Amino acid sequence: MLQPCPRGTVKWNDGRVITIGQLAGYVGVSVKTIRVYHDKGLFPEPERDASGYRRYGANDAIELIKIRTLAEAGVPLARIRDLRSATDDEFQQALREIDDELTDRIRSLRATQGRLHQLAAGRLSPLPREVGAHLKQLAQWGFTSRWVDLQRDLWILVFATHPDRAITLFHDQAEALADPALRQLFLDYDHAHDLHADDPRIDDLARRIAEATRTRYGPDELPELDAASEIPALIQGTVNASSPAWQRLDALIRARLNA
Repeated sequence: MLQPCPRGTVKWNDGRVITIGQLAGYVGVSVKTIRVYHDKGLFPEPERDASGYRRYGANDAIELIKIRTLAEAGVPLARIRDLRSATDDEFQQALREIDDELTDRIRSLRATQGRLHQLAAGRLSPLPREVGAHLKQLAQWGFTSRWVDLQRDLWILVFATHPDRAITLFHDQAEALADPALRQLFLDYDHAHDLHADDPRIDDLARRIAEATRTRYGPDELPELDAASEIPALIQGTVNASSPAWQRLDALIRARLNA
């Protein structure tokens, strides 16, 4: 409740008055914030008394609480100013919209919090369960731990940056690896890591991979991320950087597919 003013301050006709500092204290904002609201037209500046003090009443406190609540909800000050002239129905509709926006923000924050927990546990990003099972299967098929770790990190990158396309690309790769002949090509690619870049086996492997790719996809474009994305180049660059043999193998495959 607003209490009677101390002795010596200018009183209102009803015997009650609060200064800007007292108003700020009651509502829980700073004096500077109130002045900003005045300057931006959110909170009309009251008349001053003969001593030059602003005089605030209960209605001012109520109005300021409304403004503070909306501002704390993340509503832009310009929108709050517009709501001052809204009808009651318009104001209620605006509150419902703000509530929906808050719900979405809370959901996003919870997802971010979950990713932080994953990061704290040493995992950059959670992968779908089927991807985790697939990575375990790679080891059972004879892929090196280097390859499995690389695949895990690359799928994390794809799912984090292109969640709408990642699962389709994953299913395509999983389907290819389910074919023993295609799986052998992936295994050969994995084990080519330590070959010399000029080893003739790399030329033969590039030929076999290019032929298998054309047989699998025909004249259609390969399944990939959107053309504007830099992620595929980043992924391939990461792969190539670990092995000169892989770098040359990638260049040979691209040359054959583009011929």
